[in-house]
Formats: sequence, C-alpha cells, structure tokens
Amino acid sequence: MPESMTANDSAPWDLEAITLGLGEARARWRAAQQRHGAHGSIGFPSRRELDEITTALCAALFPLRLGPGSVRVDTEDAFVRQTLGAALTRLQAQVRLELGYDLNHSDPNSANTAAQRIVGAFSASLPRIRTLLDSDVDAAYAGDPAARSADEVLLCYPGILAVIHYRLAHRLHQLGAPLVGRIIAELAHSTTGIDIHPGARIGHSFFIDHGTGVVIGETAIIGDRVRIYQGVTLGARSFPATEQGQLEKGLPRHPIVQDDVVIYAGASLLGRITIGRGSTIGGNVWLTQSVPPGSQISQARSERQRPFEQGAGI
Repeated sequence: MPESMTANDSAPWDLEAITLGLGEARARWRAAQQRHGAHGSIGFPSRRELDEITTALCAALFPLRLGPGSVRVDTEDAFVRQTLGAALTRLQAQVRLELGYDLNHSDPNSANTAAQRIVGAFSASLPRIRTLLDSDVDAAYAGDPAARSADEVLLCYPGILAVIHYRLAHRLHQLGAPLVGRIIAELAHSTTGIDIHPGARIGHSFFIDHGTGVVIGETAIIGDRVRIYQGVTLGARSFPATEQGQLEKGLPRHPIVQDDVVIYAGASLLGRITIGRGSTIGGNVWLTQSVPPGSQISQARSERQRPFEQGAGI
C-alpha cells in the first residue's frame, strides 16, 4: 500500500456520513430525555473507575485477605489509611459526576458540597459495614458443611463477593448516589451472576449459597439470618403504569422476607408478599401469596410446624 494511502481510502464505508448520522441520533435522544425530565448529558460516573475503587475498598475492609500479599498485621493500619485516602478521593469525584449529571444538581458548588457530604457519611459507615460483613461470613461458614474456614468463605464464595458489593452499594444508594451504587452492584452481578439491587434492604448474617442466578429486586426487604440458594428470585409480579403509559418508579413491589427464613434453589417469590419468620420455602416453588411464620412450603404441599426435609439446596 502506498504511504499516501490510508486504511480508509479503499474502505466501503463513509465515515463522515456515519459520524454525522450518529451525532444526529444522539441529539434526538438527548432532547427526548430532557423533555421527559430524566437526566442531563454532560458527565457520568465511570464503570472502570468504580471497579478499581471498589476493589480498593474491599482491600481496605479485609486487608489480610483481599489486599495485596505484602500486607501484614503490623502494617494493616498503614495500608488501610493509605488505600482509603486514595479510594475515597476517587469515589468523591465519581459521586460528583453523578450529581452533576442530575439536572437537580447542575450547580457545580452544590454538587461538590453534596458529594463531600455523601462520601463523608459513607466513609464513617465503613466500620459498621465491616461488622455486617463479618456476620455474613460467619453465617456462610456456619451454614455450609463444605466450608473449612471463614477465610475460605471470604476468598472463594461468590455470594460473599456479591454481598460485599451490595453493602457498599446500598449505603451509597441510601446517601443519595444511586447511580454509583447501581454500578458497584452490577460489577458483582457481572462477575458472580448474583443480581442484588442496591435499594434492597438486607439484615445481618445473610448467606447466599452457590449463588448463580439469584435475583433480589429493588424494594425487597430481607430480615436477619436469612439463607437462600442458587436461582432464587425475589421479584415483582406486576408493573403499574401511569396514565401516560410510563412505569411508576419506586413502588413497593418485591417480597418481604422475615428473620430466619430459608429459601431453597430455584424458588420464585413474586410481588409484595410476606414470608413469615422461620419459614422454609422449598426448591422450585412459585409463590405469589404471603405465608405465616413457621410455614413449610414445597411444590406438593403447604404445611406448618413440620420439619422440612433438608438438603433441597444441594
């Protein structure tokens, strides 16, 4: 090929026309979003940046297990201090982008102040998040006979990775950075196949065994010491719409699961139903009605106060 000829000289496409067409499509889409009162088009958080930030936060939470191999007990505090200093600064920049993206925070000074407040409150929550995660790891170790140590659970179990991301994402969602929280939760979803919306509310000592295919919706509420297995869905049954045909946002539409409930593999619990405390939901059950405390639900029957056959989640 002569030096004066570029790769595009003989290409069967018109880059100028394609570029122009894509620009016109973007302009139409952004104008429509503005009319619907959705969001602006300038700046948004980076998924790649948040992946690195979340990895650093995980290392700061569990330095000896999720941090670099060079960390030792006598250097933990120094490592955590340095790692958090960098990660929280980067996180604040990402939250600032989200707030700037929202039309309600178009003033730069307002967005900066709000981002500082959110990340400040988030950072103060990290010891509490670590305590919650300790209860989750302990629940996994106690609930799985295949687990030989809590360290194995932390290092190897996809359910724990998903819950770590969820607890970080949930706090950011609570504090007013739902997009950043959603991206963090979706990073774990992509890796583990476990989909936990950051808006869901989950109590302590939560254990997801095996995990792949689990879905927990935005308005789900899960109590303490709940255990679920692979393929479980806590989903919505219907999606109410406005007179204009748009889906209504934020309505309670996912299950409430009370304390000490076990849900075995493949079960689907749909709608704003309540699963009473201490109930057991068998594998592959399709449930759209509330059940009282102590219920034993299987595909074939619904009984109370009778021991449920163990091992259905294996």
